[in-house]
Amino acid sequence: MREAAEHDADLRAGIEDLSGLLAGSLGLPELLAQVAAFTCRAIPGADGAAVTLLRTDPEASTVAELAASAPFVAAIDEIQYVTLGEGPGITAVRDRRAVRSGSLGGEKMWPRFGPRVGRMGVHSALALPLLLPGRVVGAISVYAHGKDVFDAHAEELGELFAKPAAAAVHNAQVLAEALTLNAQLRRALSSRPVIDQAIGIIRGRTGRSADDAFAQLQAMSQSEHRKLAEVAALVVDEAVRRAHARKSS
Repeated sequence: MREAAEHDADLRAGIEDLSGLLAGSLGLPELLAQVAAFTCRAIPGADGAAVTLLRTDPEASTVAELAASAPFVAAIDEIQYVTLGEGPGITAVRDRRAVRSGSLGGEKMWPRFGPRVGRMGVHSALALPLLLPGRVVGAISVYAHGKDVFDAHAEELGELFAKPAAAAVHNAQVLAEALTLNAQLRRALSSRPVIDQAIGIIRGRTGRSADDAFAQLQAMSQSEHRKLAEVAALVVDEAVRRAHARKSS
């Protein structure tokens, strides 16, 4: 009873920690790392944990972000997601259910992943999908060096923790993407005047329409492998140099 009470207290503490994450100013990678650390506290027996976040594009099932609580977990997820494309987190996302193993070295669910991780001295795994209504946003993978570490109670606690964790990491992802879009829009707005100037210069030189001048800029951008704003700035700078040269002569 005492042990169960301690586990429940750890779970409550982990969930409380989650609720305070978005109140801070952490970036997405830092927030995911915190969630991974809180997972180790919330799930009994965990020696390390990882959080995997999928891209928000519904057409893509690729991993957007990975965060691990310890270097050995980062190495395991490198094997799982990059090297083999096989493992508990991938299964949890695909099947939208919790999966666990107490003997990875002989685990038939992951015949390549299991033995490889077992040789690293990691024998138990518990993976939980991060679910929101109608979609899966990622997974939590928990590892332990011992065998048969994660039982049904650990899985139950993990599922309770995964519910608020899914909301926390998804909200952080949405915020991060909104900030990125805002920065892109700011850059686009700041580059628009120089692009308009370059279009005017090309029109003045060639007599082309605005659309044709813009198409010429795009062609230059592609052929030179430069951003459109960079090419436009070069056109403007060249025009300024020519104007100065004419004044000096």
